[in-house]
Amino acid sequence: MTSPLANLQSQIDELLARIASLESLEALRAAEPSLTGKRSVLSSLQKSLGGLAPEERSDAGATLQGARRHVEIALEDRRVELAREERRIRLQADRLDLGDVVVQSVRWPATVGHRGLVPSTQRELEDVFVGMGFTVADGPEVESDWYNFEALNIPPAHPARGMWDTFYVDLGEPETVVLRTHTSPTQIHLMELALAQEALPIHSVMPGRCYRRDTPDARHLATFHQIEGLVVDRDITFADLAGVIETFTRSYFGSDIESRLRPAYFPFTEPSAEFEITCTICRGDGCRTCSQTGWIELGGCGMLDPAVFSAVGLDADEWSGFAFGFGIDRCAQMRYQIGDMRALIENDVRFLGQFS
Repeated sequence: MTSPLANLQSQIDELLARIASLESLEALRAAEPSLTGKRSVLSSLQKSLGGLAPEERSDAGATLQGARRHVEIALEDRRVELAREERRIRLQADRLDLGDVVVQSVRWPATVGHRGLVPSTQRELEDVFVGMGFTVADGPEVESDWYNFEALNIPPAHPARGMWDTFYVDLGEPETVVLRTHTSPTQIHLMELALAQEALPIHSVMPGRCYRRDTPDARHLATFHQIEGLVVDRDITFADLAGVIETFTRSYFGSDIESRLRPAYFPFTEPSAEFEITCTICRGDGCRTCSQTGWIELGGCGMLDPAVFSAVGLDADEWSGFAFGFGIDRCAQMRYQIGDMRALIENDVRFLGQFS
């Protein structure tokens, strides 16, 4: 009796050729049932093994499963290639050619523009931290789920995921992609790079834009800006962290503004704290902006959790460190005594003109 797998190799070669010829994700989805599904030649061969003797059936089944796995891997690899190519085409189509823009004559008195309040605040913050011995780094705004959550000790189904109301991005990629909810993923990129280049220790700040599905109010925006701080060195303690926060507060807001740390929880730091400063609008007396408390929360901080070191391959017994992050928009609000943060995005020229 001829084995049903006698022509297996030629059949597999034909399937691989069909996969290689697929030119779009739509075509791949349409062809998938006939490649690996119930209507495929692989399923037909699987059914035909029932006619073999028991001693032959086991070996034939293992051979067929190996062939199926080979086809499935080729199909998945092609899916990734097509998704990457379709994304490249979309991005290319969205590019703007500004070379053909014609500047029209202005019929009214033109005024010289100036840097916006948030970019100006970001530059001022960078200057303060550079003066304290930090370097400035940057990271992507679109992140994989691993960088935004898992590497920061926030695995799937972790209750802490509820702390971030996330925008998810559908790019046709196999892995989950998000608009970063905080600047903390840049910590992971920076530690990976420092480890690869043997560039430890790290003393760096990382400013950038973040996104959360927040309802805008006097102290919150859906698109906002943070600045992240990271120190990785030997023999770093919580006292070092408290000293950096206090030095920053007095350098940026003035010697009459104080900071305080309150116990908190963040999955990527242990112990963790929230840091607050005296409300610069009411000077601690209590107002609408500070909810009558006299204090304004700027952000969170804490000692890096060993799980974060483990995610990037650093030895937590040799290295220690801390991280902190706070809102650039919130700093601008406090520095310039702006009662409602929504004024930053309303584009009222009367408001913008005050900061020229």
